[in-house]
Amino acid sequence: MMRSTFFPGRLAAFALLLLGLLFTLPATAQEDDDGLLPVTAAYKLTADTSAPGVLKLHWQIAPDYYLYRGRMKFKPADGVTLGAPAFPDGEKHHDEYLGDVEIYHHAIDASVPYTVAPGTTRLRLGVQFQGCHEVEPKICYPPHTEQLDLPLPAAGAPATKAGSLGAALQSLGATHGSTGGNAPLPAEQAFRLEALAQDPQHLLLRWTMPPGYYLYRDQTTLRLRDGGGLTLTPQWPAGTRKDDPHFGNVTVYFGELELPVTVGGNLAGRTRLALEASFQGCQDGGLCYPMMTRALDVELDGAAPVTGTPTATAPEAPPAAATQGPLQTSLWLALLLALGGGLVLNLMPCVLPVLSIKAVGLLESGESPARARAHAIAYTAGVLVSFVALGLGILALRSAGHALGWGTQLQQPLLVGVLALVMLAVGLSMSGLVQFGASLGNTGAGLASRSGAAGDFFTGVLAVVVASPCTAPFMGSALAYAFAAPALHALLVFIALGLGLALPFLAVGFVPALARRLPRPGRWMETLKQLLAFPMYLTAAWLAWVLANQRGADAVGLLLVAAVFLALALWWFERSRGRGSLVRAPVLLALLATVVPLYALSQLPSPVRAAQADSGVVAYSPEKLAELRAAGTPVFVDMTADWCVTCKANEHTVLDTAAFRALLQRTGAVYMKGDWTDVNPTIAAFLQQYHSPGVPLYVVFPRSGGPGRKLPTVLTSGLVKQALTEAAR
Repeated sequence: MMRSTFFPGRLAAFALLLLGLLFTLPATAQEDDDGLLPVTAAYKLTADTSAPGVLKLHWQIAPDYYLYRGRMKFKPADGVTLGAPAFPDGEKHHDEYLGDVEIYHHAIDASVPYTVAPGTTRLRLGVQFQGCHEVEPKICYPPHTEQLDLPLPAAGAPATKAGSLGAALQSLGATHGSTGGNAPLPAEQAFRLEALAQDPQHLLLRWTMPPGYYLYRDQTTLRLRDGGGLTLTPQWPAGTRKDDPHFGNVTVYFGELELPVTVGGNLAGRTRLALEASFQGCQDGGLCYPMMTRALDVELDGAAPVTGTPTATAPEAPPAAATQGPLQTSLWLALLLALGGGLVLNLMPCVLPVLSIKAVGLLESGESPARARAHAIAYTAGVLVSFVALGLGILALRSAGHALGWGTQLQQPLLVGVLALVMLAVGLSMSGLVQFGASLGNTGAGLASRSGAAGDFFTGVLAVVVASPCTAPFMGSALAYAFAAPALHALLVFIALGLGLALPFLAVGFVPALARRLPRPGRWMETLKQLLAFPMYLTAAWLAWVLANQRGADAVGLLLVAAVFLALALWWFERSRGRGSLVRAPVLLALLATVVPLYALSQLPSPVRAAQADSGVVAYSPEKLAELRAAGTPVFVDMTADWCVTCKANEHTVLDTAAFRALLQRTGAVYMKGDWTDVNPTIAAFLQQYHSPGVPLYVVFPRSGGPGRKLPTVLTSGLVKQALTEAAR
C-alpha cells in the first residue's frame, strides 16, 4: 500500500490505508522496481522455546523500516493458552493515520508466557505484525502473519500444571519487570475463587487477591459446561482504570472482586450448575499470569461457598461468608421500605429549603380546598416524574455496564453550581426582591393557574434533586434492591419513594380535616416567607463549599461571578417590568453572561486531593485494606462525600468525637475513610461490592478475617461501639 497521492486528497489516502489494514497481500506485491524489501526480509522473525513456559521472539528490522507495537497479535492453536505478552518500551511516534503510537527500529525482543494441554508436544501459534518503510517511497505493509510450529522443551510438560507455574513465571521476570524482590505466588494463592447461589437464578462469584495483585475485567469469561440453553449475565462493578502496557486502558480489580451473575433460562429440575471461569491477572509492577480456568460446581438449593478448582489443586484458605445480596429483599418489603423512607425524608435537613417553598404555597391556598388539591397534585407529579427519570437513567447506565449511585449527580461541579444559583434566585424571590410570574397575573385566570401548577411541578423536581444528598432510615435496603432488581421492580421502588416524599402534601390537599388545621392566610405570611428565604441562602452557601472541595477556589470564584450576573439579570428584570421588549433585552444578555463562568467552571480539572488530612485516619485503598486485614487488624471503613448531609450528620454526632477516638484506641481498630465527593471508580466498586446505592456506607471488618459487617446509614454511638467491640474479639 503506497502512501502517495494516486487519488487526490487526504481522504483517498486514508481509504488506501484501510484497504491495506483489512486485506493481506502476498509478499511478492512488494517486490517491484522501487527497491522495497519483501516483508519477511524487512522484518526477520526468529523464535526460541528453550525456556519452559515462555516463548521468546526476536525481530531483526532492516534500516529505514519500523514495526508498530500496537499491531502485534498472537493467535494460539488448539491446546495452547497464551498469557499477556511482554514488550520493551517503544519510541513515541505520531502516525498520520493511527495517531500517537509506539514503534521499534533495528531490533525487538518480546516474550509470551504459555501453557499447553496435556499430551501437546509442539507449540503452534500465529504471530501477526505490521510495519512501514519511513523514507521514499513511504509505504506501510499490510498486516503479516507467520505461523510458528515449534518443539516444546524437554522440561515443558511440567509447566502445563498450575502447581508448577512458578517456574514459568520466574523465567518471565527478566522481561516483564520486578516487584521489589517479591516472588510471585502460585496462581491458586494469588487468585482465590469461590462461588455460591444466592437463589437459583442469582450467583455470586468472589475473587480474593493478596495486596499487589489485580484481575482484568475484559480477560474474564464465564460459561456453563452443561448449559442446556441457560445464559449467564454478569453485573460488573466499576473497578479501577489502569493504563496497561499490554491491553491499553483497561478495568482491573484489586483486593477482592464480588461479581453478581444472573442465570437466565429454565432451571426446573436443576440442583447444581457446572460453571467454568477463565480469567487472567498480574502482580502489580511485576509478572502477568497466563490465562487460568477454574471449574466450580454450584449447588442451587443452598448457599455454601464453592471453591474453584484448577487443573492442579493447592491448599485453599477457608472462604469468607458471602455478603447478603439485595434481591433477598422481597418486592413488597422493598416498596414498603421505600414508602417509609420517602416519608421520613421530609424530616431530613437537605429537604428543608424545598419544604419552605411548599409550606408557603399551602398556607396561601388555605382558603381554597380546590387550590390546595391543585398544589398537591402538581407537586406530586414533579416528584414522581423526577424519580421515574432517575430510575430510567440508572437502568440505562446499568445496562451499559456503568453505575449511578444515590446523590451522584452532585459529583458534577456544573450541576452543583447551577443548583447554587437556583437556590439563590429562589431565595431572592422569597425575600421579595424579585417576583417570578407576577407579570402574568393580569392575563387571565387560566394562564395564572397554569403558571402556579408549573411552579409546584418545578418545586417537586427541586425536592428530588436536593433530597439526594440525604439518606433516610429504611431507604438503604429499598435503594439497594432497586439498583439490582429487574427494570419494572426498580421503577416501582422509585415511584414508592416519590409517593412517600409527596405524601404529607397529598394528605393536606385531599383531607379537609388536615387542611382546616392550617393557619389562615394573613399579612404574617409575608414575614414568614421572607424568613424562609434564609434556608435557601444557606443551601447556596453549602453548595459553594461542596464546589470548593471538588474544584478548588477557582470554582468558587467563577460561581460568584455567575451569581453577580444572575443578580444583575434579576434586578433589571424587576426594573423593566411593564416596559417594552427592547428595554428588557439586557436581561437576556445578563443571563447569557451567567453561562460563561459556568462553562469555565465545568472545564476546571479535578485537583489532587490530599490523601487524608485528618489525624488518625487512613485513606481508603483496596491494597491498604487487604494489608490491614492480613495483619489481623479490625478496620472501620467509612465511605463519605462532602455533599452527603447524612454523612456529615453522622460525623458530627458519632465519628468526630473523643468517644469514638477512644473506642478505636481501646479496640486497636483502624479508621479508614473513602472520599466520594468526586467521581472515584475505586470507591464505586467498593459500594457495589456491598450492594450500597450510595453514601454513607459503613463496614466493620473483624480481627478474625471474617466478612465485613455493614452498618445502617444513620449511626448511633451504641451501635458503633457494639460493632467495633465484636470486631476486636
